[in-house]
Amino acid sequence: MIRINSFTNKSIAVFGLGKTGISSSRALLDGKANVLAWDDSVEARSRAKSKGLRLTDLYQVNWNDIDTLLLSPGIPDHFPIPHPLVERARNSGCEVICDIELLAREILDPKIIGITGTNGKSTTTALIGHIFGENNRKYQIGGNFGIPALDLETLDDSGTYILELSSYQLERVPSLLLDLSILMNISPDHLDRHNGMEGYINAKKNILMSLKPDSKAIIGMDDGFCRGICLEYMVKKGGDNIIPVSIKNRVPGGIYVDGGRLFDDIGSNAKAVLYLRDLKTLRGAHNWQNIAFSYAAAKLSGISEQDTIDAISSFGGLKHRQNFVRKIGSIEFINDSKATNIDAASRALEANTEIFWIAGGRLKENNIDSLLPFLGKVLHVYLIGEAADALSKLLNNLVPTTICENMNDAVNSAYIAALEKKSATILLSPACSSFDQYRNFEERGNTFCSIVNKLEE
Repeated sequence: MIRINSFTNKSIAVFGLGKTGISSSRALLDGKANVLAWDDSVEARSRAKSKGLRLTDLYQVNWNDIDTLLLSPGIPDHFPIPHPLVERARNSGCEVICDIELLAREILDPKIIGITGTNGKSTTTALIGHIFGENNRKYQIGGNFGIPALDLETLDDSGTYILELSSYQLERVPSLLLDLSILMNISPDHLDRHNGMEGYINAKKNILMSLKPDSKAIIGMDDGFCRGICLEYMVKKGGDNIIPVSIKNRVPGGIYVDGGRLFDDIGSNAKAVLYLRDLKTLRGAHNWQNIAFSYAAAKLSGISEQDTIDAISSFGGLKHRQNFVRKIGSIEFINDSKATNIDAASRALEANTEIFWIAGGRLKENNIDSLLPFLGKVLHVYLIGEAADALSKLLNNLVPTTICENMNDAVNSAYIAALEKKSATILLSPACSSFDQYRNFEERGNTFCSIVNKLEE
């Protein structure tokens, strides 16, 4: 755990007692802060109390006595409607921050790499960490991915924190200074929380505003939003400080994919360094993008080309991201439960063929343009959850659809249909969040895997 000393003998409110809130409270208490911890959920308060936290009802406090509110990432502070406690805090002049800001305010010697993007940031964070680990570098990975930042081990100046940063976190980190910023891609997501696309883009751009002077940024070029940002920052910071990445086009001075090969053109001496189709894990073009960003980060961190390639080749991937579950005869089952938006699902469709697609949940958007190039690979769609009717209308006349009662119904219906084909892929790639039926995407993916593993051959 990282001790937070910047609030010693000061009062700080912590609202939201999930993993991040409890982690932050403990780090603050370890630094002798006066922590006022609360959650609207009785269950969350009970869980926090069982972990030794003393609770303070933030609806009863005098906010004029509190300078800072540490807010859980999931609680809205502006849009669609700010939480009433946030309004009280702001009306009293409180700053609103997140756990990453606490980390930033400590005097830390290690380097910090920040990674954000709509899709792929967790895999990229984990892959960069894997490359560091395979090369005996001191590192810790966390933030929005896996372990809360303040639960990470304290590192010395030879270490590196590798942090996945969400759009929510990036709006609450005014002191963050990064040694390397990575902006992978941007597509519509969390628009209600950012009051539309412009607000979401601005939140993501904060990762570049948090860059130390003369440090470098790696920016994707494969969507219009990031391409514009990349060109803008090349002008602002100079081309040498911006490393472009593309899996669609050659990008001078950057890392790109051409003909299934990864090219390193940093230093303007293009060289093929990896045959991506030879990799047994990290399926699909979207994973090629993850590899390209990870390779660039490793190179800028001083890890050799061959050591980086060896580490990439040994990476096993993350759960619920196009994971192979089982094969029955010629039918493959793929779990891509982490595909919580339409763009992520389109990447799964691109990577597979002869697809019986299971989709649905809580829909974040209704623009299916990114799916259109790949619907020819889809034999049938089995729809579940809140979005079933809406998705059925959006996909009408494009691909056959069936609305199913639940995951079990969808898997079994898809399996029966697939048995009639010589080969097929049954793909769970929901294109929606999971919160209509499940606690999180992990529970949804585990449910899918459990049903698949019970199927009789």
